Amino acid sequence: MTRKPARVKPTDQEFPAASSSTLPSTAALRKFLSEAGTRMGKNDIARAFNLTPDQRPALRALLRELERDGALTRAGGRHVREAAVLPERCVVEITGTDRDGDPLARPVGWDQPGRPPIIFMKPEQRGQTALAPGARVLARLRRIDGDRYEGRTLKRLDDEPATIIGVFRSARPGEAHGGWIEPVDRKSRAEWAVPVGETNGAASGDVVRAAPLPAFGHGAKPARIVEHLGKMGDARSISLIAIAALGIPVDFPQAAIDEAEAAKATRLGKRTDLRGLPLITIDGADARDFDDAVFAEPAGTGYRLVVAIADVAHYVRPGKALDREAQHRGNSVYFPDRVVPMLPEALSNGWCSLRPNEDRGCLFVEMIIDREGRKQSHKFGRGLMRSFARMTYEEVQSAHDTDSAADLPAGTLDHLYAAYHALIAARQARGTLDLDLPERQITLTEDGKVASVVPRARLDSHRLIEEFMILANVSAAEELERLRQPCMYRIHAPPSPEKLDALRSLLATFDISLKQSDQLIPRDLDHILKLVAGTDAAPLVNETVLRSQSQAEYAPENIGHFGLALKSYAHFTSPIRRYADLLVHRALIAGLKLGTDGLSPETAGEFPVIAQAITITERRATDAERQSTDRYLAAYLAERVGEEFAARIAGVTRFGLFVSLSETGASGFIPMALLPDDFWHHDEATSTLSGKRSRIVFHLADQVTVRLREAKPVTGGLLFSLIEGGQSRGHPPMHVSNDSPGRHPGRKSKGKRPGRTPKSAKRPHR
Repeated sequence: MTRKPARVKPTDQEFPAASSSTLPSTAALRKFLSEAGTRMGKNDIARAFNLTPDQRPALRALLRELERDGALTRAGGRHVREAAVLPERCVVEITGTDRDGDPLARPVGWDQPGRPPIIFMKPEQRGQTALAPGARVLARLRRIDGDRYEGRTLKRLDDEPATIIGVFRSARPGEAHGGWIEPVDRKSRAEWAVPVGETNGAASGDVVRAAPLPAFGHGAKPARIVEHLGKMGDARSISLIAIAALGIPVDFPQAAIDEAEAAKATRLGKRTDLRGLPLITIDGADARDFDDAVFAEPAGTGYRLVVAIADVAHYVRPGKALDREAQHRGNSVYFPDRVVPMLPEALSNGWCSLRPNEDRGCLFVEMIIDREGRKQSHKFGRGLMRSFARMTYEEVQSAHDTDSAADLPAGTLDHLYAAYHALIAARQARGTLDLDLPERQITLTEDGKVASVVPRARLDSHRLIEEFMILANVSAAEELERLRQPCMYRIHAPPSPEKLDALRSLLATFDISLKQSDQLIPRDLDHILKLVAGTDAAPLVNETVLRSQSQAEYAPENIGHFGLALKSYAHFTSPIRRYADLLVHRALIAGLKLGTDGLSPETAGEFPVIAQAITITERRATDAERQSTDRYLAAYLAERVGEEFAARIAGVTRFGLFVSLSETGASGFIPMALLPDDFWHHDEATSTLSGKRSRIVFHLADQVTVRLREAKPVTGGLLFSLIEGGQSRGHPPMHVSNDSPGRHPGRKSKGKRPGRTPKSAKRPHR
């Protein structure tokens, strides 16, 4: 992770003092912002140059001038920073298309604060295939203004052209093409044209993969259909869309399958015999791979905990076909209708799954905690275990609540819950960030339709397993540090100042203050969550706190885990579905001399590269699951177009309102055109949208009633119109009797969206 340089304080020699009674020159101001290395507020700049209150209006004008010239850019709230200048030659990735079908791109590896510059790519040379989303090219850039560039391809960097995933629509009578492809990616705003003879037998409604064809000039780009992925009407096609669009590998190489099917039962040998210990697995009702088992009992004034994890390292040997494929996949990916596993089924659901009453090899950690949940000691080993029972979260919670033995040895669940309550006390003492973000559980019918979307229950049994796993993960990291072994840490950096701006603005609307970023600790954010718990604002605040966080990642260098308030943390408990855990197992095996299949020095030297790769595959999996959830929700709501829903405002922009439905949690958009006819003013600082004539104001977290206008399972997009909502002094919530599209006063009659880049500005040399 790139660290920002410390803020540089200007010296009196570099910048004039207040006694000069002059504003800084544009050159001096640009130098100051450049040397600061971070975002700056107007007050910061005024103090640095010792400006008087009378000079501040002139300073604002000077900043606006620099912004127009592209020398600085907005950096959240009322802050600015030096505008990043891209090099003349730069590797860029195509992210989508504009409404005219021309590709849009952004620089690869962008790590600066704020959004990356947008690059408008010029059409390819005659005979070259069109650029599809995901393609990477070396481009020559020319700055237009601010953070906008024009790009021209110098060299294509992909071995094969990127493909398009979308839904095919047959051509209508009189059209010159064989059909059209609507991309599933929301960033692609134009359809692809399929020439006659290139449809590959596709019918309207088919989900297809297509390859770009040579194109020249502006307008719709041509593509050839190369693969059929299913029917859009079948909800099971939704996971296939994500798999294909994000390039998630599905089929295993035959060599990896052969290795998995050749696996045999683990023998006791020099392993510790744990078969007499009543370890149990606790998982979801639909789980098929059981990779962790737990046990607890009183020990002195505290508790003894044992966490046993499937010994995947015994079967997946370094450098073999299984290992290469597991590293390539990085992790398993979960969808409502299927799992794309990291390991073949013979292992993931077979020899590496801790099935009840079957001997299984394991790595285990025995931990002693005191009554306050503080870990006193830990010990790792390699064992042979036999799961006493496979239980679901619901079964465990019900048995505990009703004081039932659940056919387990006496005290099994009582001891687990007693140890859990001690761990919760320790968690609260160290002050962790505990977000309340309910998951949505999507249930499908046998024929692939969405049957229901409901919040997934959050039980103490879930938290129990989480706390046991966290303690085992901490123990693994600390043990590798003690052994001076390489460790694949799970790190989580503190939130950046830029990301905290949106949170600070939101909290200000509820009269809640937030510490400066350099003083913030997890306990402060958790205190805010407790302040809003049970209020109407709670879901929005929880979501915004989540968005303010840095993304967790894997790294061989340790910076700690901010969210969990832990100094050392690694993933140890899920080697069936995460490659990082397998590396931690191998490092423990090598350090504790538990076998010959431990971590090799060669693999340890590759940790930085592996960490980056598995971080990318993890985020790909998260993106696939999120995209699929959005599309499943759109498919579920597609039959309810025209119905009214209770919702909350989740975002306020100058283009309209983002809303979240109370019933399903689905997110959608109310464009400005579907708000009542008025002159609407967007205040970024207060996150409000106010009508000049009506005096109606929309705030974050406001309750509204909306009507579903459009649901697109292809992209997961939902479009709403407003029925009722908004606040006005002395008036009840606004009611719109007719929600037909209204004309936004600032919009031209052709219906262009506010803020859209004019063609003349986008392509000055067209």
